[in-house]
Amino acid sequence: MGDKKDRILVADDEREIREVLQLYLEQEGYEVITARDGQEAAQKADETIDLYILDVNMPVMSGFAASLEIRKKYHAPVIFLTAYSGESDKAMGFAAGADDYVVKPFSNTELLLRIRALLRRVRSYSSPIGVNEGGGTNGEGKTAASGSGGTEEESASGIRYKELYLDRDGQSVRKGDEVIPLTYTEYRILELFLTHRKKIFSIENLYQSVWEEEAVGDGTVMTHIKNLRKKLEEDTRNPRYIKTAWGKGYYVD
Repeated sequence: MGDKKDRILVADDEREIREVLQLYLEQEGYEVITARDGQEAAQKADETIDLYILDVNMPVMSGFAASLEIRKKYHAPVIFLTAYSGESDKAMGFAAGADDYVVKPFSNTELLLRIRALLRRVRSYSSPIGVNEGGGTNGEGKTAASGSGGTEEESASGIRYKELYLDRDGQSVRKGDEVIPLTYTEYRILELFLTHRKKIFSIENLYQSVWEEEAVGDGTVMTHIKNLRKKLEEDTRNPRYIKTAWGKGYYVD
């Protein structure tokens, strides 16, 4: 009975949307904090927030800008609300740190399902990710190996691959001495690749393993891969970490 409620921050400049979402989500058992614009959302952000729902087009500070500010300190998942559904708009949203994207007008049920899916994935964040649809092991008890790019090893606390170190305890990624700021979803994709090196993941495999649902188009996965490469690679046209198997998918060798 004393379970802690998940806290959701809803930011939208339309009062009616804020109030409807607050009432609906509170009825579903969530604690809801509201903000009238991106600046207020960034100011109210803290470590107790479990998920952010940000409208893209807000006065004072946009949802994109607010997400970038929030991401400097906090890593809770972000869902963007927007009237725009183009791939370029989604790419901008994911680049700003989004984990999901909901196009207006939307049903409350659709939004609730996306919230539940994200929070469910977050709860398993600290556990090594498994593979759905397509075989593979769950990565337990991997041994160390020596590769051309340096020592490669995996343990319960982390994975070292070339210059990268994925810290499962700290839920962070370093490249040499530099901390690479990844979103929750980017971290999960990278963990999946590093846990199952040499396995080629199709877009459907990635969606089922990371999003834990059936793939809907390929733009979402491709945008996350593109953003990961921008953060990890010196030359995104000749990647050293996440490679493309043309016509099949992506892998880490």
